[in-house]
Amino acid sequence: MAPMQNKVICALVLVSMLALGTLAQSQTETCTVAPRERQNCGFSGITASQCVSRGCCFDDSVRGFPWCFHPNTIDIPPEEECEF
Repeated sequence: MAPMQNKVICALVLVSMLALGTLAQSQTETCTVAPRERQNCGFSGITASQCVSRGCCFDDSVRGFPWCFHPNTIDIPPEEECEF
């Protein structure tokens, strides 16, 4: 391949990685939290929609633990950069 084609391909890969990285940023938190690890994010009687509007997770299936709680953060390793 010609050097120009390599640069174009590398640039397209970089743009794709940035786009996917932006999508992945919205997935850096998860509502999969063990009941004992839940940190309360609401108040007594909070509804699921009120909880979610605060950016929190809602799960009322486990009695005795917070139903509205902060999500866990997922550590995403940095992506490798394309060298020009």
